Amino acid sequence: MNRAPLLPVVCLVSLLSTGAALGTPVTTPSRIQNTQSTPLGRSHFEQAASWGLTEQEWTHFKQIQAGPRGFWSPNLDPLTALGVEAETDQERQRYAELQVTLEAKRAKRELAYQNAYTAAWAKLFPGLLPIQGMASPPSASSLVEPRRAMFVEEHCSACTAEAQRLQSSDTAFDIYLVGSQGEDERVRSWARQADIDPAKVQRRQITLNHDRGRWFSLGAPGPLPATFQQANGQWQRLD
Repeated sequence: MNRAPLLPVVCLVSLLSTGAALGTPVTTPSRIQNTQSTPLGRSHFEQAASWGLTEQEWTHFKQIQAGPRGFWSPNLDPLTALGVEAETDQERQRYAELQVTLEAKRAKRELAYQNAYTAAWAKLFPGLLPIQGMASPPSASSLVEPRRAMFVEEHCSACTAEAQRLQSSDTAFDIYLVGSQGEDERVRSWARQADIDPAKVQRRQITLNHDRGRWFSLGAPGPLPATFQQANGQWQRLD
């Protein structure tokens, strides 16, 4: 599952507001005309360049997000938006290559920082298992390999057995303790009784997380444990 910790289950909410509702002053026609004739600002140019795009492509991206695509996918990045709405195979290929190149650079930077973070945690808190949500960075490995998300609860022998099975298979996965009430020690206590390898937690092959309503947001029936993996942008139950 691609994932940093289920940070990936995410609910995207589009908040729509109008200028009138916010009390925004009415713009005069002459003001609108002046705004439309103003050249693209340098800040827009810099944003376009950071994605490897031209000013014209950035403008096109803004137009795309102002239309139906902006409602269907409100938080889409420029390269994906332009690629999805491309009219030719050549355009699609260009945006795909730009995105792959950019994400490879991002993965390299995030992996370097993740290694530094892991080393810092081991140095400063050698005997303490890290719990996700404590200002920890996203796992760079989630960019290149799918991760599983396993929801568990306390006093659940089946949960312990499934966690041990996944751990013994050397699978990368994220554990979410349902009902932890945001108490780190409850998560650590569950991990200890489940015999989760601290070394794997330190290097983030396994992560420990508070559920924080994610299990409820999935609307999945049935008892715990429950294991999910992301495929094509959707979370699918594996058990």
